[in-house]
Amino acid sequence: MVKFGVHLFLWAERFDLPALKLIKKAKDIGFDGVEIPLMELDVIDVEKAKKELKRQDIVGLGSMGLPLNLDIASSDEATRERGIEHMKRSIEVTSELGGDSINGVVYTAWGKITGKPRTEAEWNYSVESLKKICRYADKYGVTLGLEPVNRFETYFLNTAADAVKLAKAVGEPNIKVHLDTFHMNIEEKNFYQPIKDTGSMLWHMHCCENDRSIAGTGHIDWDGVFQALSEINYDRWIVVESFTQDMEKIAASTAIWRQMAPSADALASEGLKFLKKMTKKYLGK
Repeated sequence: MVKFGVHLFLWAERFDLPALKLIKKAKDIGFDGVEIPLMELDVIDVEKAKKELKRQDIVGLGSMGLPLNLDIASSDEATRERGIEHMKRSIEVTSELGGDSINGVVYTAWGKITGKPRTEAEWNYSVESLKKICRYADKYGVTLGLEPVNRFETYFLNTAADAVKLAKAVGEPNIKVHLDTFHMNIEEKNFYQPIKDTGSMLWHMHCCENDRSIAGTGHIDWDGVFQALSEINYDRWIVVESFTQDMEKIAASTAIWRQMAPSADALASEGLKFLKKMTKKYLGK
């Protein structure tokens, strides 16, 4: 059955103790789960977070955008090894919090731009690193979701087809694809076909408007999105991922230069309302 989540970047830049109150906020709005950023593991109090997730009866999912010093596709072996170790610890934390997946830019450094296409060597480094990470994750029941993002955030994976190609190259059962309508709006020819072609490899969905405002208020082809989800019998997470200027570091990373909605709460609640309506229409849930 489809479940609805929200990325905590909407309200907080890291998952520290003050951010724990956001779990209840997400539950009160009507979400079933929260995406937890795992870039800064040292600020996460796993025991307290676990208790709060259980208290609110809400699921914690891992979210990752690997920084440059943890790039698992780097030509520098030490950098790759640091990235692999960080991912292993992230897997442990996700499992301890009761989550079954880490989704996002887990295949290279998020925001890394070289000015040219990926190389065969970078591809092979990523495949090799992901194999090691997936085999470790399998012990914890955790799956990785590869998120292709737009050309201004990476040159490595931009399309659903490329994400499927990378997942197949890794060849482990616990590596899948994570699609995001914001990035698809830039990189894909349409919304229906990439979702349909990804099929059973689709593990996670970010449903965001074309300008990262409230879902349903822009020009995303939501009928195409949900028709495809219906045809592949998608039954996992639909997640609101939007950002505001209040989160300065995240706003800078994602180029949020103007107010996208009346408030972060409006982005969450109004977006959820729209996505639930579309889910009911197409998936009958």
